[in-house]
Amino acid sequence: MNALPRPEGTALGASPIITLTVTLTLNGRPIATQAEARTNLADLVRDTLNLTGTHLGCEHGVCGACTILVDGEPARACLSFAAACQGADVVTIEGLDDDAVTAELRAAFNREHALQCGFCTPGMLVSARDLVLRLPEPDETRIRLGLAGNLCRCTGYAGIVKAVASVIAARRAQGIGPVTAERRLGPVGARVGGAAAIAVPLAGIATLAAPLATAPILADAFTPAHSFEQSFEVPFPPADVFAFFSKIEEVAACLPGAVIDAMPAADLVEGGMRVKLGPIGTTFRGRARISRHEATASGIIHGAGADGRSRTEGEIRYRVEPGPAAGSARVALTVGYTLKGPLAQFGRPGLVREVAGRLVADFAANLEARLSGAPTPAAGPGLNPLKLLAALISQRLGALWRRIYPAS
Repeated sequence: MNALPRPEGTALGASPIITLTVTLTLNGRPIATQAEARTNLADLVRDTLNLTGTHLGCEHGVCGACTILVDGEPARACLSFAAACQGADVVTIEGLDDDAVTAELRAAFNREHALQCGFCTPGMLVSARDLVLRLPEPDETRIRLGLAGNLCRCTGYAGIVKAVASVIAARRAQGIGPVTAERRLGPVGARVGGAAAIAVPLAGIATLAAPLATAPILADAFTPAHSFEQSFEVPFPPADVFAFFSKIEEVAACLPGAVIDAMPAADLVEGGMRVKLGPIGTTFRGRARISRHEATASGIIHGAGADGRSRTEGEIRYRVEPGPAAGSARVALTVGYTLKGPLAQFGRPGLVREVAGRLVADFAANLEARLSGAPTPAAGPGLNPLKLLAALISQRLGALWRRIYPAS
């Protein structure tokens, strides 16, 4: 599989488009075809190879309509990159025309009225075939559990369950036992050989994408699409707080997920923000320009970054002033930002403002600890938006509860 970058896809501000040669066995026939690295297996078999029996529904791996066999195991074609199936044995519903188990299931589906519109049926048959091969007996609970990943909007599932159970019962009565082959864990492409086969081209993709993610352009005149104000207080003199803000590495250590890679100049920082969603982690890479104004105890941080698909540019204007208590400081922030790409769909101003409020609170707590003489906080796993959102939802539900049932 060779990586062939398309020059027209590497324009300034765009992610590189990589074309790969994907070689696999499809329904018993060797196939070698060109596909973009981002192409999923469902699009490959439907659009490139014209096998439209594989249906696409939710395209999020939820409905199961696109279920096919990869190396003998059911897999969601919409979630499987074609490149990850290099060398795999792929079987779509068309490849099961002469399969004995599938033939029995088709007859049982007809007999038990287990289909209506038929949209879910190809994926349902692939999953049902796997159950017939694996389950030792027609256990309704286990059949329903095994089909839980295949959604049907028509039948109510009763006929489907009866059809699968009848085939299992008939085969066991004939002395045909279940298949006890080892079940591999992991995503499509995790088999021996598959991961090694795609390692080199994926490394090449990362190398091509890296300059775009690490060297975004900082506009000279930035006009944010959205802006809001935040503030926090710390029990330390304003002069001490403003002086601390000149120590870029220590300030970054106080901000959850912040990473500094280099400082090419006194006013220029290169780095990123780590983001963690469950087991998946990534870093938005970029750069920021920093300016300080000693006379007004204020400053500006103007940054831009990208993760390969989404881009963001923002500006933080801060001012350190005396706090309400003697010897305390108040830091006033004006935050402006612009989001582009898939990330923008989660960028509603109200939500961004609340998430920013939580981050500012964490930063203020770390800053107070550092000014108290505690060690610089250790780098954590990064910003976790799911935890932030969960905390915000809990906070909102609590506020709603207090409004509905005020304390007497």
